[in-house]
Amino acid sequence: MYLYLKALHIIFVVTWFAGLFYLPRLFIYNTEAEAKPEEIRNALRTQFTKMMKPLWYGITWPSAILTLILGLTVLFNGGWNKVLFEPAGKWLLIKLIFVVGLVGYHLSLQTIFIQQIKGNFKYSSQQLRIWNEVATVFLVAIIMLAVVKQNMSWAWGLMGLVLFVILLMSAIKIYKLLRSK
Repeated sequence: MYLYLKALHIIFVVTWFAGLFYLPRLFIYNTEAEAKPEEIRNALRTQFTKMMKPLWYGITWPSAILTLILGLTVLFNGGWNKVLFEPAGKWLLIKLIFVVGLVGYHLSLQTIFIQQIKGNFKYSSQQLRIWNEVATVFLVAIIMLAVVKQNMSWAWGLMGLVLFVILLMSAIKIYKLLRSK
């Protein structure tokens, strides 16, 4: 039973991240519609709203809830809660800290989602592009911790994550330069 629960947990992690990756892209497109003529802008915003609502409420939120419920079930059924504060469970404790950060990121997208549905666009498309990559950082950190576990060197792991963030931010800058040409 444990392995089935773990498999379901992983499946819902994947669908949760699918929503976390795609919704900010829709935020970006919705924000960029501002530069279009009014008729086109209105049509685009209507379409993006139709796309965002089912993605957010029909896929992303349910997947997040099921991921968290199944994650806690796996934690307790697998006995991982017993080693959480021991040296062998340090990786899991750090992973759970990243999961808490991911939930915070999810809630920040909820805020932006509500703002955009109401027609309030507080962030530029460039800011949203950067914010879109935060999910990628969480994904890399959580997967590395879950797979490598206690075999990971904390110094190398942290340095790798920092280098990954620098690479992502560089890619965003390069993309911005290419778009402006």
